[in-house]
Amino acid sequence: MGAAYKTGPRNTITDVAGLRVGNASDAGLKSGVTVVTADAPFVASVHVMGGAPGTRETDLLAPDKTVVAVDALVLAGGSAFGLDACSGVVDGLRAVGRGFRVGDAVIPLVPGAILFDLLNGGSKSWAVNPYPALGRAAFDAAAPDFALGSVGAGTGALAAMHKGGLGSASLVLGDGTVVGALVAANPVGSVTTPGERHFWAASFEMGAEFGGRGPDPTSGHCAPPQSQKMAALLGPRSNTTIAIVATDRALTKAQCHRLAVAAHDGIARAVVPAHTPFDGDLVFALSTGNGAPASDAEMVEIGHATALCLSRAIARAVYLATPAAGDVLPCYQTN
Repeated sequence: MGAAYKTGPRNTITDVAGLRVGNASDAGLKSGVTVVTADAPFVASVHVMGGAPGTRETDLLAPDKTVVAVDALVLAGGSAFGLDACSGVVDGLRAVGRGFRVGDAVIPLVPGAILFDLLNGGSKSWAVNPYPALGRAAFDAAAPDFALGSVGAGTGALAAMHKGGLGSASLVLGDGTVVGALVAANPVGSVTTPGERHFWAASFEMGAEFGGRGPDPTSGHCAPPQSQKMAALLGPRSNTTIAIVATDRALTKAQCHRLAVAAHDGIARAVVPAHTPFDGDLVFALSTGNGAPASDAEMVEIGHATALCLSRAIARAVYLATPAAGDVLPCYQTN
């Protein structure tokens, strides 16, 4: 039997060497932006399983497309307005000379995804779209250490029964490979079993990273989904779980795509129901590694560990959410 996994020193996606994360939040808006970047471009791909995604530049991440590496990835609130956060990140990268070079031109490549948080109690009466400035601020703030909970893209996120948020987690494999996940959790489904005490992801918890209450001792949870969120927001179209998973192991672009596919299992194990017609569930996957790509056999373990990280990150996002004026749903720790 292989050695047991352990968390990285930060228990966040930045345990993957070279990655930095930045958050920018607007309390009045009840929304924000989260950016993942690095000192050098990284290989990345994406997989979408939700029925209502909102994205920018994701086509170039398909394995058959020419560009292999990108400069940053963006998670944002704001629905379609939030896609403009990528423009602010592009401006930040251009200011430091980062981007894909075509002759004398330098073009920063910044795919992004958004969640819907326009009906969460925040003020949305802006005259100028605030998301480009939030994107630039998040890029400028990028660092190895960053906050979780009601920050960045998770500022105004809501799950079915609780306030959502921004979560992250990491694992170190027996051979030293590091994997991590970062998520803005805003799903149709619930992250807790009926009764709202136990997380669906509890079987994967490391230590007491989301309260240590353990798995629900009861069974038979085969009932129609319940959602305080859907009732409060007057309809179902206000959701999405968007995530970034990463490893320091060298992967090809096609392997990054396969990693994103595997990571979606982490959403399905932590959110019930998941991947609905009203979610835009999306996972980016990236590799910062150099050298020979992982073998197919090694990808089995890397994909498994990454899905575990994403489940834990979703639970941590909700567990670490904090209350704010005008909230339409309670926080897990104050419910």
